[in-house]
Amino acid sequence: MRLARYYEAKGELEIVLDNYKSVLEKHPEKLLTTISYGDVLVKAGKLQKADSLFENLTEKYPKNASFQFKLGSIKEKLQYSTYLDFLERTIILEPTHQQALYKLAKNALSYRDFTTSEKLALQGLNTNPNNASLLSILAQTYFNENSFVLAIPPLEKLLELAQGNEFVHSKLGFCYYNQNNFEDAITQYNMALTYEDRNSDTHYNLGKLYAKQGDLKKSETHLLMALLIKKQPVDSEFLSLALTYKLQENHQKTYEYCNSALEENPNNERALYERAVAADNYFKDQKTVLNHYQAYLNKYEKDGNENLVYLSRSRMKDIRAELHLKGE
Repeated sequence: MRLARYYEAKGELEIVLDNYKSVLEKHPEKLLTTISYGDVLVKAGKLQKADSLFENLTEKYPKNASFQFKLGSIKEKLQYSTYLDFLERTIILEPTHQQALYKLAKNALSYRDFTTSEKLALQGLNTNPNNASLLSILAQTYFNENSFVLAIPPLEKLLELAQGNEFVHSKLGFCYYNQNNFEDAITQYNMALTYEDRNSDTHYNLGKLYAKQGDLKKSETHLLMALLIKKQPVDSEFLSLALTYKLQENHQKTYEYCNSALEENPNNERALYERAVAADNYFKDQKTVLNHYQAYLNKYEKDGNENLVYLSRSRMKDIRAELHLKGE
């Protein structure tokens, strides 16, 4: 057995397999050697042989949870749909089996069966509250259900366990953002950038957060980064950047970026309205301004945002009154 372990450590698996096979031919009753032989078969990629070996073991020892799990894992590698049955049997025999609970919870999550993924994750965490894999499943379950308050504790726990990564920091940032905890959200998104600094969504969210905090220079920087990185239509990013310039009272750039948003998506209602407001503040020619508001109403007067429609009508009424007084 020592010799087998030596060759296994060196990665010479064929020698290991021959060694185990020789021992088992003479002593087929050696259970630990049989298990080790099966494990090395899996390592060597000889999955069909491993499958047969553990099939025999589960028949001989039907109440052994470990054998059920090993067989289920092999069938999963072989892409047999029945692998879930063996994982289910594993947790029936051993309800706290961490690996089986993780695999089953992960499968449930992939099918958006959030009730099951939550139940299985909690079942495992009740025994081992520091299981990072199950904490991640639980956090993803709550996040995908939009239960952001519930997602915060498992995400924070992952950070306590030094399991931080881009996913954990960005999702925690979003949860804090959703709870109007802007300062902590900014911290988490900046941490996410230390793992991946070319994530357009992270820069976009930081741009919006810094705008809410009044740090318009940083808002501009991150929104511009989001635009540079993103390859798909970026009308939302252009509009956010336009609104940042609006807060800076830079009406020319507000107007330009609203136009950019509309080039990306001509059906962006807010961009069309904000372009009219920017024109109102930037252009001296009131007839030009009037045309911009009219362009918005032409498209959205019947089914657009009621407040924006009202504001546009009111402003057009005022402009016409001013033009009338001027005799234009």
